[in-house]
Amino acid sequence: MEFFLPIAEVYVSLPLIFILSLFVGILSGLFGVGGGFLMTPFLIFLGIPPAYAVPNEANNILGTSISGSTTHYLKGTLDYKMGLMIVAGGIVGTVLGILTFTYFQDIGKINIVISLSYMYILAIIGTMMLVQGVSEIDRARRKIILKQKLHSHYWIHGLPFRMRFKKSRLYESIFTPIIIGLLVGFIAAIMGIGGAFILVPAMIYIIGMPTKLIPGTSLFVTIFISAIVTILHAFNYGSIDLILVAVLILGSILGVQIGQKIGEKFDSSQFKTILAMLLLLVGIAIAYDTFFVEETAKMTVDNGTKTFGPIAQFVKKLSDEVPVLYGLTSITLALVLGVGAAIVRRFFSNLRKKLMEKSKA
Repeated sequence: MEFFLPIAEVYVSLPLIFILSLFVGILSGLFGVGGGFLMTPFLIFLGIPPAYAVPNEANNILGTSISGSTTHYLKGTLDYKMGLMIVAGGIVGTVLGILTFTYFQDIGKINIVISLSYMYILAIIGTMMLVQGVSEIDRARRKIILKQKLHSHYWIHGLPFRMRFKKSRLYESIFTPIIIGLLVGFIAAIMGIGGAFILVPAMIYIIGMPTKLIPGTSLFVTIFISAIVTILHAFNYGSIDLILVAVLILGSILGVQIGQKIGEKFDSSQFKTILAMLLLLVGIAIAYDTFFVEETAKMTVDNGTKTFGPIAQFVKKLSDEVPVLYGLTSITLALVLGVGAAIVRRFFSNLRKKLMEKSKA
């Protein structure tokens, strides 16, 4: 059964989107990376224009990041000071990304820019992960253990204005996290992703943060960047669709919880090669869709055939008449669902511990 999205103006299968979002959420929870680089292409394949797929997935990432960051806050595994430095750069990068997005939107090239960006990014990341995964499998089979340096020094570490980060036990230039945040924010604004696939390795190998603080700090940064991307897209283009966002967030949050549970029982590195192959396949599919599939209307609605239901009518009216309230509503929806999911998980986790203690007693 297909539903009409009043903002993107396309017919889609919301149950299918929920299932895909659940699947991507499981991968996110299992591997500790954002799922935007998979979910956004999936939305495009389903007929949602890239210019709408990007901001709605950014809103979805906001919800899952709030959920995950709240969990790490409750555990105390989050470096706020380092996170805020990255956010400072991320704000500048996001604004630059939105300006770039606007330029290509105005000349009618934004869809091809988004498609090409995903094609190249997925090809590069997928290839790197595939090579690394195959190498790890080969070393494990041959029982070879390599000792690698955790933290190498680059030109960025010689920059001025050093600051002490007590939580991470680091003393380095504030420009290091700011420059990384700028790059992540720029990419997030154009591609609708959280940027964890860049941020996490940078925090490990460039900033040199302790591993236990990286997931929580990364999610903390993603909250601000995704929120800014969502707000700017909502206010400038009115491209956020609350119906689509609600389905995406519900599927992703549930999937992340499942993925994290699976990750506690299995070594996620065993599945790295499979994820790499999936990324390459999606990249190939985007390339095929971009260069070889003729431009069609797919599921787009035009010539007066729109059939608004009561919910779609309400969403469309809210977006047109009060765009500021509409944008804030999308942020609030992500906030409520994200924090709610984290609190519910914490509640059931504590309840399970109490029951286990009683059974032992």
